[in-house]
Amino acid sequence: MNDRYGYGSDVLATDWRAPRRGRAQEVAAERGLVVEDVDTGWCGAVVGVERAGGMEVVHLEDRRGRRKGFPLGPGFLVDGQPVVLTRPEDRESTSRLAQARQAAARTASGSVRVEGRPARVASGSRIWVEGRHDAELVEKVWGDDLRVEGVVVEMLDGVDDLASLIREFAPTRDRRLGILVDHLVPATKETRIVQQAERVSPWVRILGHPYVDVWQSVKPARLGREAWPVIERGRSWKHGVLAELGWPHRSQTDVALGWKRILSTVRSYSDLEPTLLASVEELIDFVTVPPPHEE
Repeated sequence: MNDRYGYGSDVLATDWRAPRRGRAQEVAAERGLVVEDVDTGWCGAVVGVERAGGMEVVHLEDRRGRRKGFPLGPGFLVDGQPVVLTRPEDRESTSRLAQARQAAARTASGSVRVEGRPARVASGSRIWVEGRHDAELVEKVWGDDLRVEGVVVEMLDGVDDLASLIREFAPTRDRRLGILVDHLVPATKETRIVQQAERVSPWVRILGHPYVDVWQSVKPARLGREAWPVIERGRSWKHGVLAELGWPHRSQTDVALGWKRILSTVRSYSDLEPTLLASVEELIDFVTVPPPHEE
């Protein structure tokens, strides 16, 4: 066959519709990428991509420092090859997404999240805390861990009769008791009560924190402060704190709402003071008794 037009033996054997320079490939318009606009011949490095007038625009800067914007998409060359410029991957968003995924893989206490494992039936062991605010804070940070271990947190109405309460509970090796006490510092009423209560059973562990109230275990930076307000003796501590913060403080409803506001700032264990963290973690370890087949 006479191939007078240079098509070869079969004009359909190749992609006869392909552009002379080849088909365009998608390329991310990363900062610094040197590209040429086919229509105008403008050549420059990518300095940014933005949305303007309802469209994506890529800005190029030539070697003289002049800048010009072009619609993002086809119509560009890179090293002489046709490309379709696409929006570069948002590294900041990607980083935030990666951090979110990493955070989701852990509980608020920092433990590795256990997926697909139902909460264990409540064991006989317990953790006692002094009040509702303590319980809510422990639940927010350690709730996932405690449910996996089957440990229940219960509230006390003060610790004045702690020794009697422990005798009534009758802790054993397989039914342990951990107790978190507020304002546990030397030469205080709380310290004397704890010293007496600890003699009741070897299967009870009593730990605490030095703060007047569990509120203070939240780092003040979460409230935008360098330190918690100092409240003089004889004044209600919680009401005084709320007043110093400039929040409503006259009623118990104000106190409850103030605590909810404080608690809402706690995202994970990193927002709590190390003293509280150490005490709660040790109590959880103490009351977590493995089933016989796991020993």
